[in-house]
Amino acid sequence: MKSTNSQFIFLFIFFIIVYSLGSFSKIPFGDCVGYVLTTEKETFIKEATATSHILYINATILIKKLLFIDGILANKILVITSGAAVVSLIYLIVFEMTKKQLTSFISAVVFGFSFSFWRNAEIVEVYTFNAVWITLYYYFALKAYNKNSPKHLFISSIFLGISLWAHIQNILLIPSYLLLLFYFKKKTNAYLFPLLAFCILFGLLFVVNISQNLSYHSVFTSEQGNWVSNSFKKDLSTYFNDFIKSLGYLIYNFNLFVIIGIYGFYQLFTTQPRIVWFILTASLAVYGFSTFYAVSDNYVFFIPFNILFAILIGVGLSKIQNKIMLKSLSFIAFLIPLFYIFSFNIAQNTEKGKNFGDFKSYKGGLNYYLLPWMNENVGIVEFTMENRKAPEKVNWMTYSALEYINLLKTKNIPEDEIKKH
Repeated sequence: MKSTNSQFIFLFIFFIIVYSLGSFSKIPFGDCVGYVLTTEKETFIKEATATSHILYINATILIKKLLFIDGILANKILVITSGAAVVSLIYLIVFEMTKKQLTSFISAVVFGFSFSFWRNAEIVEVYTFNAVWITLYYYFALKAYNKNSPKHLFISSIFLGISLWAHIQNILLIPSYLLLLFYFKKKTNAYLFPLLAFCILFGLLFVVNISQNLSYHSVFTSEQGNWVSNSFKKDLSTYFNDFIKSLGYLIYNFNLFVIIGIYGFYQLFTTQPRIVWFILTASLAVYGFSTFYAVSDNYVFFIPFNILFAILIGVGLSKIQNKIMLKSLSFIAFLIPLFYIFSFNIAQNTEKGKNFGDFKSYKGGLNYYLLPWMNENVGIVEFTMENRKAPEKVNWMTYSALEYINLLKTKNIPEDEIKKH
């Protein structure tokens, strides 16, 4: 047990260092500046819409107030620590399922270095924070099944309910939760209190919005876009291309460990099919939604699925008897960053890669898309202040950037200093 605790702590500290060293130098493109702006205003939000991320934003504001720091650092602290915590929790989940420390360690490292998660642990975004609550849900749900424990079922219900306050996408996990409740059907009333706890936490979202004179369906919607409805308006070829792209994401995140994850799925299916059905129910809903969701950065929505796939990688590794092979795979896991560098070098020497890099040069080119680390990045604040132009629409970012710039000017911060944000 001492060794297990030490590996848990080592993973947490190691990835705190990794994510801190690679974290953004300037506020990146995307939603980042909007989050920092809201944090800097220090006004707790009271609306729980699909894009307000009430739990994340209010947590950053609380950190800012308690530590007397700026909005950028408050977001960095929450994102980086959340990312490292998720990696350590994956170690615990795999160990709970396999009782093998080395394979649990390797699968956690593989996930920690997976592109989508690594990237989101180094920018201002909600997804690593959201992953904490999802991973806790997975951990206690699987523990509830393994130990046939109503207590752990209750705890998993709490964490799934809380996760909805971080990101409403997590309603896609409700079918897996209902299946888990079904597994407890023979235990008299064992599922009633957990279900009640979840319903209360879910229901409070509607209460909060109605108290702010918002409609009941505002929990699931946003005035910022019609992404869900647009997802149903694609033609067949686009859906097919989306699916192929999703496989590309999977391979780029887990490289050769994809094979081990598939092997882990097969092994788990032959030994514990009920757990497989739980994982499948959660995976298919999330994977399907993420694949066809009509947004440009849909890769981030795969993270709840990627967590489950990392668990399957751990199961697959645990079935490998060859100690030399396991040691080799543990060595390879730490070489994953070289895979991104290798991919980047290949891409930038192709015509398509060069053209794409030139088109996206305004925010860092191929570096931004193929390398997960974000230090020395191009910032949206300096981009806005210097009136630079982009070949695609970025006005929704620059509006927030302008508001953030004006807010800092009211605090008598010089323009040269603001550009560094």
